[in-house]
Amino acid sequence: MRLTPHSSRTALSFLATAAALLLGGCAHQADTLTSSGEWQQTLAQWSDAQVIALGEQHDQMAHHQWEAQTVQLLAAGQRLSALVIEMAPAGGSTASLATTATEEQVQQALQWQSGAAGGGWPWQDYGPMVMNAVRAGVPVLGGNLPRAQMKQTMGQPRYDSHLPASAWQLQLDAIKDGHCGLLPESQFAPMARIQLARDESMAKVTATAVQQLSRPGQSVLLVAGRSHVRSDIGVPTWLPKDLKQKVAIAQSDQAPKAINMKADKLLTLAGNASQDQCTQLREQWKSRPAPKPAAN
Repeated sequence: MRLTPHSSRTALSFLATAAALLLGGCAHQADTLTSSGEWQQTLAQWSDAQVIALGEQHDQMAHHQWEAQTVQLLAAGQRLSALVIEMAPAGGSTASLATTATEEQVQQALQWQSGAAGGGWPWQDYGPMVMNAVRAGVPVLGGNLPRAQMKQTMGQPRYDSHLPASAWQLQLDAIKDGHCGLLPESQFAPMARIQLARDESMAKVTATAVQQLSRPGQSVLLVAGRSHVRSDIGVPTWLPKDLKQKVAIAQSDQAPKAINMKADKLLTLAGNASQDQCTQLREQWKSRPAPKPAAN
């Protein structure tokens, strides 16, 4: 990307701010970003982006640190107008809270649900990112499809034609693989519709935030799972075409294979090997009570 004189000055100022934050930050946070400052340089080059989307792997702490630090860097440079997150439902917002709000107040405002059993998200993973935004006076907005709307979405075939046929097939394949081949094929399309509806919801919240909250030179930051931010099948396909957007997707250096997802930036961050979710799911599947025979 070629920088104009104005954007060059913005980039230099941003890099100076980033360097100061990194020098003053904790060592484990600095390890989250590449030692060469590549990520800070990328953010500086994306100074004209109205939307910056970060795609994470949910079980990687380094990804959460990367996101929290990105919020800190953008906010320190007055470049962050809003933070939209997959981890809270659309309608949740910290816009009315003071910068001194407690974590409990923030969770309540975002309608946050913790704990995997309830389909929620662990606050200890995402709290630092959220609170960095709150402390900087940046509104945090829930972007995800509310759970109450998911069942209805499963029966809406309009989502089947949103993507080109090849991209729709990628969504179906992701549902199959994500459920380790245990889900009946009849459920592939209904489950994929939920994924697209989530993307649509996050896109609506993001686009509205750009329109209502952003000033020139500012970005709305979207944080979600990697598949949700993919340029070819995710949130970007729902955003208005005239919005300038950039996508960064991260993987762990312990991943068994390199990711192959369409994005403007692919990062490899220090991390841990992911748990074998399929083995766990198959064991749970085996332990399910056997269906009772039909009465004669």
